[in-house]
Amino acid sequence: MNNKWLHIVLVACCSLVAAKAQISPGDLSQAHADLEGMGNCTQCHDLGNKVTNAKCLDCHQEIQTLMDRNQGYHASREVRRQDCFECHSEHHGRRFDAVRFDQDNFDHDLTGYELEGQHAVIDCRACHIPEFIDDPEIRKREDTFLGLDDACLSCHDDYHQGTLANDCAQCHNIDAFAPAVFFDHDDTDYPLRGRHLNVDCIECHEVGRRNGEEFQFFSDIAFDDCVACHEDPHNGNIAGACNQCHQEDSWMAFTGQTGLDHDRRTNFDLKGEHRRLECIDCHAYDRNPLTVFQDLMGIPEEDCASCHDDVHEGKFGSDCAQCHQEESWLSLKTMDFFDHSLTDYPLEGMHVGVDCKECHMDSYLDPIDFAQCQSCHDDYHQGEFVQNGVSPDCVECHSLFEGFDFTLYTLEQHQESAFPLEGAHVATPCFACHVSEDRWTFRDIGSDCIDCHDNVHEGFMSGEYYPENECINCHNSDSWAAVVFDHDQTDYRLTGAHAEVDCRACHYRASTVGSAEDGSSEVVQVFAGLEQDCIACHENVHDDQFAINGVTDCTRCHDTASWYPNEFDHNLTDFPLEGAHAEVDCKACHIPQVVDGKLFTNFKIESYECIDCHQ
Repeated sequence: MNNKWLHIVLVACCSLVAAKAQISPGDLSQAHADLEGMGNCTQCHDLGNKVTNAKCLDCHQEIQTLMDRNQGYHASREVRRQDCFECHSEHHGRRFDAVRFDQDNFDHDLTGYELEGQHAVIDCRACHIPEFIDDPEIRKREDTFLGLDDACLSCHDDYHQGTLANDCAQCHNIDAFAPAVFFDHDDTDYPLRGRHLNVDCIECHEVGRRNGEEFQFFSDIAFDDCVACHEDPHNGNIAGACNQCHQEDSWMAFTGQTGLDHDRRTNFDLKGEHRRLECIDCHAYDRNPLTVFQDLMGIPEEDCASCHDDVHEGKFGSDCAQCHQEESWLSLKTMDFFDHSLTDYPLEGMHVGVDCKECHMDSYLDPIDFAQCQSCHDDYHQGEFVQNGVSPDCVECHSLFEGFDFTLYTLEQHQESAFPLEGAHVATPCFACHVSEDRWTFRDIGSDCIDCHDNVHEGFMSGEYYPENECINCHNSDSWAAVVFDHDQTDYRLTGAHAEVDCRACHYRASTVGSAEDGSSEVVQVFAGLEQDCIACHENVHDDQFAINGVTDCTRCHDTASWYPNEFDHNLTDFPLEGAHAEVDCKACHIPQVVDGKLFTNFKIESYECIDCHQ
């Protein structure tokens, strides 16, 4: 090749190198090496503009995601408003680190995770290592500061191996794992009390190994009973939890009297006075834990004589509880068990349910006079049946099996008394006559009717019709309504239908003065001064058609047998009935009509012409 062509090639090569230098200021870093070349400039650059944050974040989605969540360093207000290239410069060569910064003066607070305690003094790379990054893609990046979680267990081993909650900050602070300054034993199922407050944790929470690692047990520790941790000095001789007798302040502080459930833990239920006794009142004072409170084992609960003296010297057996109660020796039971038939007075009827102390007011052994009922019972009748100074015994009228409210006194006996029962008196209950002011009485109650019954005729009927208030002049004991009275004694003899009418129909009338409390008319009796004219009782349906001198005499047509005008003779009128007229019903001519709202029949016909009736 001649020199001419050599110069031409050298000039072309130099021109190409100068053109490239004018377009790219330098090589990209190793992280962006795949973007090298003139055809990739617009991957990061906008034509005619600087590198925009949007271009960067299109590729660095992990940063964009954090910013969208308002998390991490780039989401802080101070960093978000800067351009990416202010911190991450490029085109400085393959070996240039685009993520370089002054780690010693870096403000970690801008990441949203303030460094405190031990976190503030450790090297950055003690935390920012791949082993602590969950995202596999970010974990591949060399020397990245992304991908860390703020949970303690994302960096630290779980010493408790999942046996406690994952929130370490509930118990620990950042200055040191031990001691657990935030832990409060009162928040657990076993709050510490008494001497337990001064016990070192390791005394109860021992250190061992689990899954090949050192491990201290804090959960699943039995604490339902003291013997889970402490030895039982009683060797199982005393049932139940230790806190029934002991307290956490000291083993020697004994609270058994109020704490021990003697009824559940032993075969002897404490009741009454037993519940108020001190333990050593029954049990021997013994400081040996293997024998204390064991001295009464095997003694039956009902064997009172094993502890108490038998003041009855065996006369009533050994089961004191049959008669006595644990509230007090003097507080006896009902003695229901006692067989009274073994005594001279077997109990029968109502006596069976009576409390013993009702009869045995003092000692049960004191003799009782039971010859008569009145030896114990008061004479309710207050001497009403005393004869010749002697009161009959109650058993003559009463029964032990029915009580005093029941009587053996029969109807046959009553018929032999001074007042034999007749009629309705036989069905009348005894109390209707013999109870006065809530008290039964059988003497001097009277035998006349008015001694028991009100005289309803007093002031209304003349005494001549029932002299000396003798009701039997009209009434009998079968029924008050059955009245037998000779009306012929009066000035008005009863005939026809009048003889069948009830007395009240004429002699009981509604008063025209005053009224009853319920607003109805008051009924009064009228026996004297009654008018005897028909219209005094009956309505005059004819008005004044048959009045003579203003007086209507019903007897001119009617009699007391019925309302039919048996006494009327049509032939005495101005129109004697002849022929077929004699067979015609009265209503055919005397037609009832409604006048002024009332039914009225006109018997005074003015004209007798045939055409007046016949068409």
